[in-house]
Amino acid sequence: MSVRVRITDVSARDGLQNEPALVPTPDKARLVEAVGRTGVDEVEITSFVSQRWIPQLGDAPELCELLADRKPAGVVYSALVPNERGMASLVQANSHAGMRLIDKASVFTAASETFSKRNTNAGIAETIQRFGPVMRLAREQGLSVRAYVSCAVACPFEGPTPAIALARVLAMLAELEPDEIDLADTIGVATPDDIAHLLEVARDKSSGCDFLAPEGWVLHLHDTFGRASSCIRTAIELGVRSFDGAVGGLGGCPYASTPDRRAPGNIDAQALVNAIREAGGEAHVNDAALTEAATIAAEILARARASERAP
Repeated sequence: MSVRVRITDVSARDGLQNEPALVPTPDKARLVEAVGRTGVDEVEITSFVSQRWIPQLGDAPELCELLADRKPAGVVYSALVPNERGMASLVQANSHAGMRLIDKASVFTAASETFSKRNTNAGIAETIQRFGPVMRLAREQGLSVRAYVSCAVACPFEGPTPAIALARVLAMLAELEPDEIDLADTIGVATPDDIAHLLEVARDKSSGCDFLAPEGWVLHLHDTFGRASSCIRTAIELGVRSFDGAVGGLGGCPYASTPDRRAPGNIDAQALVNAIREAGGEAHVNDAALTEAATIAAEILARARASERAP
């Protein structure tokens, strides 16, 4: 019997956040709507971060206003928040929408001290300390919380992530009891054996994360070396039931790129669906709608990049 596998599409947030060309807010809304029609379980729509740090996502409140009356039934909307101020902005966006537009808040840390400082200007302990007020606000609002752990497999600065480093981060997160923990292969170097080891470390009782339901473990894979699909098949065999992807393979960690080659991004949503099916899993996704969403994403980015180059 096939197993149900959950998909979160991160195109509109992780897929766009490192784009040098600003994508107009109405185009982002169009992308979110197109992804919502594919049948994925969740769409990560934006991040409530400082426009100074990530200009591409500085229009989060405006995007939420555009999406307020267009949310498809049955689809979870989520958004990334770095701290209490970002969470307050998320709550305000829901209030302005007159509905619970965003159902889930996502926080983020790393298993690498260097990456954490480069990415958030704060060490691991400080980033996790910021999550306390976010968790309280989320609970008050009836929202669930996802915690991302970047560099769960390897760091572009420190190399392979030691098991003890990952376990230490997970133990700190366990004290907050998020609803999900999303382990990210940020630079896309993982092999299936790496994924098996990663899950062994994460699920060990010493991590303190035995409070999580089985579906509370999520994998976020980048396809830098074309191994993400094989990693997904292995993860499904080992019981993982939730994955992130992006239509058209948008995104990619800038630290995995070289001057001559931009690193491939998140695993393409269609490749993710194919890998799930090959592993005997079931994803309630419409392939034709996925193709349409990928086409829209490519059109939007091509137009934004052309505008950026125009004199």
